[in-house]
Amino acid sequence: MSEPFAAPPADVLVVGSLNMDLRIRTPRLPAPGETLTGSGFDTDGGGKGANQAVAAARQGARVAMLGAVGQDAHGAALLAALQADGIDTHAVERIAGTPSGTAAILLMPDGENSIVVIPGANHALTPERVRAQAARLRQARVVVAQLECPLDAVAEALAIAREAGAVTVLNAAPVQPLGEALLGQLDWLVVNEIEAAALAGMPVPGPAEARAVAEQLRQRGPRQVLVTLGAEGLVLAGPEGTLALPAPRVQAVDTTGAGDTVVGALAAALATGRPLREALTRAQAAAALAVTRLGTQSAMPTAAEVDHLVADLHLQGDTP
Repeated sequence: MSEPFAAPPADVLVVGSLNMDLRIRTPRLPAPGETLTGSGFDTDGGGKGANQAVAAARQGARVAMLGAVGQDAHGAALLAALQADGIDTHAVERIAGTPSGTAAILLMPDGENSIVVIPGANHALTPERVRAQAARLRQARVVVAQLECPLDAVAEALAIAREAGAVTVLNAAPVQPLGEALLGQLDWLVVNEIEAAALAGMPVPGPAEARAVAEQLRQRGPRQVLVTLGAEGLVLAGPEGTLALPAPRVQAVDTTGAGDTVVGALAAALATGRPLREALTRAQAAAALAVTRLGTQSAMPTAAEVDHLVADLHLQGDTP
């Protein structure tokens, strides 16, 4: 992990998890003790961190990944998948004696899913391993993290990045209690409606409530709070007030990784200097394209595909 810094500085450095997704298509969730016959099975690269790295890379950003995998076949495949998208994996350590992270995904016909994550090597990411990559963190324009790795390692990475002047983005998923010190390190806090409700202690049934919750969370320290609402769009609370944007209308077939696509595409847009509203529009467009395809990383669109959808939305008058 502490080898010399050989690669160019990243636009976006993602600190987080790498998992192998094991996806089962099922007509519904089985009842306790019930056995169902599924309609399909496949594997795909996953983990919220790796997903966000791929989403950012496909939007044209130079991306590096900081994390851990096992010395197993899944670990080798996860690294190869990131490298195929041009992502620098020198800061992903291979941990002996620990399996790579995995995620079992049950995918229903309407595109909704239920997921069980086994963290594996992701929990080997420590503050010490993060500090060994401080040079990379200090040179990135945007540093992104989630909560599938230990919180103390995430907090260390965000503190180093913030001190160096990078834009700091935390996707608080899976949700857990967050202290004011960590929230105060954030330029962006990104959560879905369930995570926002858990952090704020109040329900978020729709955009109106999301505005109030986003502003409440922003008062705890982050400069911007983004609440994603799936097909209902998103809500942003920032220094200039709140903003709600509707989502493009699409037929979803698999929502796995949609939130990660938003985060990665947003990070890429921020790193390349796009205006705020354009960055949000592109992030939503990327997620809208991703949910129309089966898969997680394999479903994430390229910048050219996002350009095309945004242009179509402009022509239809649907771009916010």
